[in-house]
Amino acid sequence: MTGLNIVAGLDVGTTKVCAVVAELNDDGLNILGVGRSNSSGVRKGIIVNIDATVDSIKKAVKEAESFSGTRIRSVFSGISGGHISGFESFGSIGIGGEEVDGVDVERAIESAKAVYVPLDREVLHVIPMEFVLDGREGIIDPIGMAGARLGARVNIITGAVVPVKNLVKCCAKSDLDVAGVILKPLASAYSTLTKDEKKTGVVLIDIGGGTTDIVLFRDSRPRHVSVLGVGGAHITNDIAVGLGVDTREAERLKQASGAAVMGIIDDGPAEVRMTQYGGRGISLPVRHLLEIIQPRCEEILQMIKAEIRAWFGPDRAAYGIVLTGGTSLLRGFDKMAESVLGLPVRVGMPLNTNGMRVAVDSPVYSSCVGFLNYIDEQDFNGSSSPEIIGGAFGRMKDWVKDYSDRFFRFK
Repeated sequence: MTGLNIVAGLDVGTTKVCAVVAELNDDGLNILGVGRSNSSGVRKGIIVNIDATVDSIKKAVKEAESFSGTRIRSVFSGISGGHISGFESFGSIGIGGEEVDGVDVERAIESAKAVYVPLDREVLHVIPMEFVLDGREGIIDPIGMAGARLGARVNIITGAVVPVKNLVKCCAKSDLDVAGVILKPLASAYSTLTKDEKKTGVVLIDIGGGTTDIVLFRDSRPRHVSVLGVGGAHITNDIAVGLGVDTREAERLKQASGAAVMGIIDDGPAEVRMTQYGGRGISLPVRHLLEIIQPRCEEILQMIKAEIRAWFGPDRAAYGIVLTGGTSLLRGFDKMAESVLGLPVRVGMPLNTNGMRVAVDSPVYSSCVGFLNYIDEQDFNGSSSPEIIGGAFGRMKDWVKDYSDRFFRFK
């Protein structure tokens, strides 16, 4: 990357807000500081309360600044939610029998991007899938090849304008510039997946508080992306309703004593202590807690299975699953996922980090660290890139000015 190599990532989620400051170097990310706060202004990945979200952002950023000794002025952040959707497009250009160069590739991608997008939606990412040279399909890198006509098949991912605008507005009210917005599942993938996994084929499932993000990688490129409007917060709400406790107590119970499958209660206490509404403390068998959690976990996994089946059909043997996000920490959830999805499963945590790596060594930080991994891998230097958001800021230039001049501005 060019310019100052200190960058910050900000993950504004349904249950938490995370901020990570890092230095980009040849060995990966050197983590300088981490901050985290509870989130109360976001529902299913969408900001619903500006003031509450701003307060959470300020707390997380202040903590990250305190650890790193760096004043954060600019951040890369992410977007998710049920409004995210994608579609494939194809475009082609004539190259007159010459060798393909980088300019030709960009022109072919621009041709594929020339599609109608409704005014209430923005193009978040344009991801090249493959190139076609004189009818020869399946070309990953056409540079240096000779031909008469070059085509590009791309995956165009769009999102609603308003959620992006509200995210940037919350950052602005927190005295932060937004250097770029990245789709959260892509960020998580670049944080947790190995190069071999992305090349041979893998499904990344990021289960956060309000959404479940799914992305398929094959041939080192993201092929499918989808967002389900269900996550760990739904498990917490089920516990709150079923046991008559508030959501904070329900979250504590889930993290301390929860499990996705009943058999795990053999490894822990037989009873759990809780405080119900009105301050009344009681003890209940752990199995009562698990009887609430297990059906919701099964439901989430069945929804994921239906999504994967719609992508691949019955032939999925070549693909494995990487689980990440806070819900992946629920005891036994990975084993249940293997059983329901019929594929090998591992829990993914941020890779290639140094410095305060212990502070981010958890699936909770996959997205936030992933924003910075993504930027590093794409060599983001303030110019446009086929896989970096551009359109959402194009229409928002009246209220986010001097966009490119703000990258990496720290004081």
